[in-house]
Amino acid sequence: MEKFMGKDFLLSTETARKLYHETAEKMPIIDYHCHISPQEIAEDRKFDNITQVWLGGDHYKWRLMRAAGITEDKITGDAPDREKFRAFASVMPQIIGNPIYHWSHLELQRGFGIMEPLTPDNADEIYDRCNELLKEYSARGLMRKFQVKAVCTTDDPADDLHWHEAIAADPTMEIQVLPAFRPDKAVNVDKEGFAEYIGKLSETVGHRLTCAQDVAAALCERIGYFNERGCLCADHGLDSCVYAEPDTEAADQAFSEAMSGKVPAQDQADAYKTLILVTCAKQYARFNWVMQIHFGCLRNVNKPQFAALGPDTGYDAVKTQSGTDNLALLLNAFLENEGLPKMILYSLNPNDNTAIATIMGAFQGGGVAGKMQLGSAWWFSDNRAGMRAQLTDLANNGVLGRFVGMLTDSRSFLSYTRHEYFRRILCELIGEWVESGQYPNDEKYLKKIVEDICYNNTDEFFRFNLRG
Repeated sequence: MEKFMGKDFLLSTETARKLYHETAEKMPIIDYHCHISPQEIAEDRKFDNITQVWLGGDHYKWRLMRAAGITEDKITGDAPDREKFRAFASVMPQIIGNPIYHWSHLELQRGFGIMEPLTPDNADEIYDRCNELLKEYSARGLMRKFQVKAVCTTDDPADDLHWHEAIAADPTMEIQVLPAFRPDKAVNVDKEGFAEYIGKLSETVGHRLTCAQDVAAALCERIGYFNERGCLCADHGLDSCVYAEPDTEAADQAFSEAMSGKVPAQDQADAYKTLILVTCAKQYARFNWVMQIHFGCLRNVNKPQFAALGPDTGYDAVKTQSGTDNLALLLNAFLENEGLPKMILYSLNPNDNTAIATIMGAFQGGGVAGKMQLGSAWWFSDNRAGMRAQLTDLANNGVLGRFVGMLTDSRSFLSYTRHEYFRRILCELIGEWVESGQYPNDEKYLKKIVEDICYNNTDEFFRFNLRG
């Protein structure tokens, strides 16, 4: 019997094994959406121990630890790092069926050559082995180990991008590290902290912002700044996909209410958000950027814990009413404003996949292959079932061969194994289709499909130009 998570893990057919081992496994990585720190890349951070690189900032793992009864001091608190690692190791044998069980072991296997399952019994031994090996690696070293060719970080419009400039100026750094424009704090007029953020953005552009159109203009100015520094994409995180008929007065009213510390009415907030999105989309199209929209998330549902720990600590959930119907209206508004950029669309609710795929199909065209993309299975859906469902929904309603593939959406330098997990699932699914007679066993075209989804389509779509 093959060893635990061995070389043919998830590859249930001969076709799948051939496609993965001869093609997908060899492809390098472009991680076009992540949350790793450009400062840590610029400074080539060294990690003191496995807990820092593995559990620090990983709210996926934190949620499981809480569910297993681990106290907060051993999750986000001040317990020693070894104790935190032991605590996570104690949870591992319990999470059968969870993708984090697979991700974590792939990280141990590929990062440290540790092939045995992590348990409470061997936690200290594995902790020490990992820490010894970490002495040989830095942030950049880990990226090189996983054959990463390019990443896009997540960056605020007010950021001066000096860490990216430092990376670009470093002759020893051959990996592309580009910013991605993330203007959520300027868009989400109904969120706490909006007024303070507008003050920060005003300082960055050098003048006071007094209305919705001022904010839109300031963001366009910052898009230009980012473009000059190599940015190729933007990302918008919306709780729900929104649309409102053009109404500058309502947008300005939302702005005024928010600046005075009030929460604007929903119709006014939607008018403001729509105005900003339509304006930014036109600027993205002008620079040939990719615009990503993530929606369908209930943010910070546990208010006491949000107050104690802040955002991105494991207190978000799937939203059932994600506003998918508004997507068609929003894309149409972009088009009528002569500013429909290349787009990747994600909903946290997997039930939205078919709706998104059919809506975006109505906006393809202009000679751009795959201009509208159904984003990869995201967050709570980036498991085997979710990935298979997303790939199948896309194949059923679009052109799977033009898909731009996987991303990590992670803060960890070890999480590139999520690309391997995705690639195995991709080859498994294609292998099933071939061996059941749904697609010919044509090596030339199968190889191209896999190569393109794993790497080539992303390179072309975002214009990294890594292949020349």
